[in-house]
Amino acid sequence: MSEGILFVVTGPSGAGKTTIIKEILELYKEDLEFSVSYTTRNKRAGETSGSDYYYIDDSKFQEMVEKDAFLEFADVHGYKYGTSREYIESRTKTGKNVLLDIDVQGALNVKSNKADAVTVFVAPPSYSNLVSRLTGRGTENNTDLLKRLEDAKKELRLIKEFDYVIVNEDVDHSISLMKSIINSEKIRVFRMSDFLKQFM
Repeated sequence: MSEGILFVVTGPSGAGKTTIIKEILELYKEDLEFSVSYTTRNKRAGETSGSDYYYIDDSKFQEMVEKDAFLEFADVHGYKYGTSREYIESRTKTGKNVLLDIDVQGALNVKSNKADAVTVFVAPPSYSNLVSRLTGRGTENNTDLLKRLEDAKKELRLIKEFDYVIVNEDVDHSISLMKSIINSEKIRVFRMSDFLKQFM
C-alpha cells in the first residue's frame, strides 16, 4: 500500500487559506482528511472544539511537548500551536491523504521533520491588501492585529522555502490551483508503487 500524502497549507493571517481549505475538504471529502491542531488560544465565535482546533491550556500543552506528542509545535502571535504526531503518522501509513492548516513557522518545522510533505503557501496579492483584510475582519484587538501584521512581513519573506505558492486574489481561481496541486501530487511516479508493481 502506498503511503498517504501530507499536504501542509500555510500563509499569513488574513491571506484566505481557511476559505480555500474548507472548499477543498468538501471537494475531496472521500479522499482527504483534516488534521485538527492543538492551541492554547481562546476559541473564537463560530469555532468548534475538535473541528477547528483542540483548545487546551499551557500546562496540558507542555505535558504533550514532554511526551513528544507533536510532529511540530510553535509559538505564534503569543499562543502555542501543535500538530499531533500520532494522528498524522497513523493516517498516512494506512494510505490516507491528510491536509494540515498551520502557521508558517509550524509548516517549516513539518517540512524538516517529514521531507515528503507537500507544502503550499497561500499569499495575499500585496501587503497592503493583507492589511485591509485583517483590519476588515475585526476578529483581533489592536495589540493582536499589530502583532499579526508584523509577523506577516517576516512570513512573506519565507515563500521561497515552500513547494508551491498560491497568490489568493480570486478565491475560485485559488481553489482551482489547489486542486491542481493535489491531483498532480497524487500521480507522481514515486507515489504510484502499487500500480508499478505489475511491471516489475
